[in-house]
Amino acid sequence: MEIKRVALLGAGAVGAYFIQGLVNVPGIDFCVVAEGERRERLLQEGRIINGETVHFPVCTPEEARGCDLLLVAVKYAALPEALPAISEIALPGVTTVMSLLNGVDSEEIIAEKIGMDPIVHAYMVIASERVGNSIRFDPEVTKGLVFGEAGTQDKTPRCAAIETLFASSRVRARFVPDIQRQQWGKFCRNLSYNIPQAILGVGIGAFADSDHVRAVSEALESEVIAVGAAYGVDVPRIDRLFNTRYSKKNRYSTLQDLDAKRHTEVDMFCGVLMKKAEAKGLSVPTAATCYHLIRALEEKNDGKFDYN
Repeated sequence: MEIKRVALLGAGAVGAYFIQGLVNVPGIDFCVVAEGERRERLLQEGRIINGETVHFPVCTPEEARGCDLLLVAVKYAALPEALPAISEIALPGVTTVMSLLNGVDSEEIIAEKIGMDPIVHAYMVIASERVGNSIRFDPEVTKGLVFGEAGTQDKTPRCAAIETLFASSRVRARFVPDIQRQQWGKFCRNLSYNIPQAILGVGIGAFADSDHVRAVSEALESEVIAVGAAYGVDVPRIDRLFNTRYSKKNRYSTLQDLDAKRHTEVDMFCGVLMKKAEAKGLSVPTAATCYHLIRALEEKNDGKFDYN
């Protein structure tokens, strides 16, 4: 297998990493998928990535149809409306599809439309920040893409082809033989760190400095581990040593969304855990409480109530 045509659906904080990494790579036909006014805006403005304006090809779903690799990097809330485009782009037996969303059910959602066969499981490890059209991430500490096949530990031919593709680019990519366990581990870290930080509105240093912040974080971790076990996944525990490479003022994506008065991806985190727990007859009271607190903060940002 050889990957030459790559399409990216979603040009936000995660998508920008692949835009910078794949645009103008010799031998790679790369484009961002967009239609209508958004397509025209991307063509005119490009993206400001780490302070540099980057322009790139923009194609319609029809033009991207039959590409070798489709990268899905839309926001979780936008995934259902992106399914028709994914279905149009992904040619059976030709196109490999990778969801870059950090969660444990985006592949399931996509598979409802195109089946599971074209999908290689994946997630991203990146600390990025988006302000308007400008996106920043630190290439030195960005671990990038983690991917693998569900149901086998083997590096299949298509995984080997993905590895070869990114080796020729600036995208960091790593194959793992236990991708679903790793996805649940990332899901656990997102819940345990993103959610308490967003509720408190503080930098990540709070996890090292406060026993009470850690208590909430550890309660969320325990709930994810219990639900994962019910699905046959041995969720790895979190290494809670504070990473000195990052500033204690750093803010994860959920808090960044609240700061910008955007709606968060709490459905992808607490919401999914609640649904998966309910399906197995389990209770996740910490996640449920945090879900409602984040939703209330969104309502406050929306102006639903303001009693200062």
